[in-house]
Amino acid sequence: MTNSTPRGIRNNNPGNLREPPSGGDQWDGERATDDDPVFEEFEAPEYGIRALAKVLLRYYRVYELDTVSKIIHRWAPPSENDTTAYVALVAARLDVNANISISLDNKGLLELLVRAIIKHENGIQPYTDETIIAGLDMALKD
Repeated sequence: MTNSTPRGIRNNNPGNLREPPSGGDQWDGERATDDDPVFEEFEAPEYGIRALAKVLLRYYRVYELDTVSKIIHRWAPPSENDTTAYVALVAARLDVNANISISLDNKGLLELLVRAIIKHENGIQPYTDETIIAGLDMALKD
Protein backbone atom coordinates (compact mmCIF):
# COMPACT_ATOMS: atom_id res chain seq x y z
CA MET A 1 0.00 0.00 0.00
CA THR A 2 1.17 3.48 -0.79
CA ASN A 3 1.32 6.51 1.45
CA SER A 4 -1.77 7.81 -0.38
CA THR A 5 -3.69 4.88 1.10
CA PRO A 6 -5.53 6.16 4.19
CA ARG A 7 -3.72 5.47 7.45
CA GLY A 8 -6.61 3.39 8.84
CA ILE A 9 -6.48 1.09 5.81
CA ARG A 10 -2.65 0.83 5.92
CA ASN A 11 -2.85 -0.09 9.61
CA ASN A 12 -5.73 -2.57 9.07
CA ASN A 13 -7.50 -0.34 11.59
CA PRO A 14 -10.36 1.12 9.56
CA GLY A 15 -12.02 2.65 12.63
CA ASN A 16 -8.80 4.50 13.51
CA LEU A 17 -8.74 3.21 17.07
CA ARG A 18 -6.10 5.04 19.05
CA GLU A 19 -3.37 3.41 21.09
CA PRO A 20 -4.37 3.66 24.77
CA PRO A 21 -2.27 6.20 26.72
CA SER A 22 -1.04 3.59 29.17
CA GLY A 23 -0.22 0.92 26.60
CA GLY A 24 -3.17 -1.17 27.75
CA ASP A 25 -4.06 -4.69 26.77
CA GLN A 26 -3.32 -6.08 23.34
CA TRP A 27 -6.20 -6.63 20.92
CA ASP A 28 -6.58 -9.99 19.22
CA GLY A 29 -4.68 -9.75 15.95
CA GLU A 30 -2.70 -6.66 16.95
CA ARG A 31 0.63 -6.43 15.14
CA ALA A 32 3.66 -7.37 17.22
CA THR A 33 5.55 -4.35 15.89
CA ASP A 34 4.26 -0.94 16.84
CA ASP A 35 5.25 1.34 13.97
CA ASP A 36 2.43 3.86 14.44
CA PRO A 37 2.72 5.55 17.85
CA VAL A 38 -0.81 7.02 17.69
CA PHE A 39 -3.10 4.38 16.19
CA GLU A 40 -3.51 0.65 16.68
CA GLU A 41 -2.20 -1.66 13.95
CA PHE A 42 -3.64 -5.06 13.11
CA GLU A 43 -2.36 -8.09 11.20
CA ALA A 44 -5.41 -8.16 8.91
CA PRO A 45 -8.44 -5.93 8.32
CA GLU A 46 -10.77 -8.49 9.89
CA TYR A 47 -9.07 -7.88 13.24
CA GLY A 48 -9.44 -4.10 12.89
CA ILE A 49 -13.10 -4.51 12.00
CA ARG A 50 -13.51 -6.84 14.98
CA ALA A 51 -11.99 -4.20 17.30
CA LEU A 52 -14.22 -1.47 15.82
CA ALA A 53 -17.34 -3.61 16.36
CA LYS A 54 -16.25 -4.59 19.91
CA VAL A 55 -15.91 -0.93 20.89
CA LEU A 56 -19.32 -0.09 19.39
CA LEU A 57 -20.93 -3.03 21.19
CA ARG A 58 -19.35 -1.88 24.45
CA TYR A 59 -20.74 1.62 23.94
CA TYR A 60 -24.17 0.10 23.41
CA ARG A 61 -24.21 -2.64 26.04
CA VAL A 62 -22.14 -1.11 28.85
CA TYR A 63 -22.57 2.65 28.44
CA GLU A 64 -26.11 2.39 27.03
CA LEU A 65 -25.34 4.63 24.05
CA ASP A 66 -28.28 3.74 21.85
CA THR A 67 -28.55 6.50 19.26
CA VAL A 68 -26.29 7.43 16.37
CA SER A 69 -25.76 10.81 18.01
CA LYS A 70 -24.65 9.36 21.35
CA ILE A 71 -22.43 6.72 19.73
CA ILE A 72 -20.66 9.10 17.35
CA HIS A 73 -20.22 11.79 20.02
CA ARG A 74 -18.30 9.21 22.06
CA TRP A 75 -16.49 7.77 19.02
CA ALA A 76 -15.46 11.10 17.52
CA PRO A 77 -15.70 13.83 20.17
CA PRO A 78 -16.21 17.45 19.09
CA SER A 79 -12.82 18.39 20.53
CA GLU A 80 -11.21 16.44 17.66
CA ASN A 81 -13.88 16.21 14.94
CA ASP A 82 -16.78 17.85 13.17
CA THR A 83 -19.05 15.55 15.14
CA THR A 84 -22.27 17.17 13.94
CA ALA A 85 -21.39 16.39 10.32
CA TYR A 86 -20.19 12.89 11.27
CA VAL A 87 -23.50 12.16 13.05
CA ALA A 88 -25.52 13.43 10.09
CA LEU A 89 -23.56 11.34 7.61
CA VAL A 90 -23.81 8.14 9.65
CA ALA A 91 -27.51 8.62 10.38
CA ALA A 92 -28.15 9.14 6.66
CA ARG A 93 -26.21 5.98 5.76
CA LEU A 94 -28.26 4.01 8.32
CA ASP A 95 -31.45 5.79 7.18
CA VAL A 96 -32.39 6.60 10.78
CA ASN A 97 -33.04 9.70 12.86
CA ALA A 98 -29.80 10.41 14.74
CA ASN A 99 -31.65 10.73 18.06
CA ILE A 100 -33.89 7.66 17.87
CA SER A 101 -32.89 4.54 19.79
CA ILE A 102 -31.27 1.77 17.73
CA SER A 103 -30.19 -1.74 18.68
CA LEU A 104 -26.65 -2.84 17.90
CA ASP A 105 -27.75 -6.36 18.83
CA ASN A 106 -29.22 -6.28 15.32
CA LYS A 107 -26.26 -7.57 13.26
CA GLY A 108 -27.49 -5.87 10.08
CA LEU A 109 -27.62 -2.48 11.78
CA LEU A 110 -24.22 -3.03 13.39
CA GLU A 111 -22.82 -3.87 9.95
CA LEU A 112 -24.24 -0.67 8.46
CA LEU A 113 -22.77 1.36 11.32
CA VAL A 114 -19.35 -0.26 10.89
CA ARG A 115 -19.42 0.39 7.14
CA ALA A 116 -20.43 4.04 7.68
CA ILE A 117 -17.64 4.62 10.20
CA ILE A 118 -15.05 2.98 7.93
CA LYS A 119 -16.15 5.20 5.03
CA HIS A 120 -16.12 8.37 7.13
CA GLU A 121 -12.79 7.64 8.83
CA ASN A 122 -10.96 6.74 5.61
CA GLY A 123 -12.84 8.39 2.77
CA ILE A 124 -13.26 4.91 1.28
CA GLN A 125 -14.72 1.58 2.30
CA PRO A 126 -12.52 -0.90 0.38
CA TYR A 127 -13.51 -4.16 2.06
CA THR A 128 -15.50 -7.02 0.60
CA ASP A 129 -18.69 -8.22 2.24
CA GLU A 130 -16.79 -11.33 3.34
CA THR A 131 -14.12 -9.28 5.15
CA ILE A 132 -16.70 -7.14 6.96
CA ILE A 133 -18.77 -10.19 7.97
CA ALA A 134 -15.66 -12.08 9.16
CA GLY A 135 -14.71 -9.17 11.44
CA LEU A 136 -18.25 -8.82 12.76
CA ASP A 137 -18.54 -12.56 13.38
CA MET A 138 -15.31 -12.50 15.41
CA ALA A 139 -16.65 -9.59 17.48
CA LEU A 140 -19.98 -11.28 18.10
CA LYS A 141 -18.38 -14.59 19.11
CA ASP A 142 -16.34 -13.14 21.98
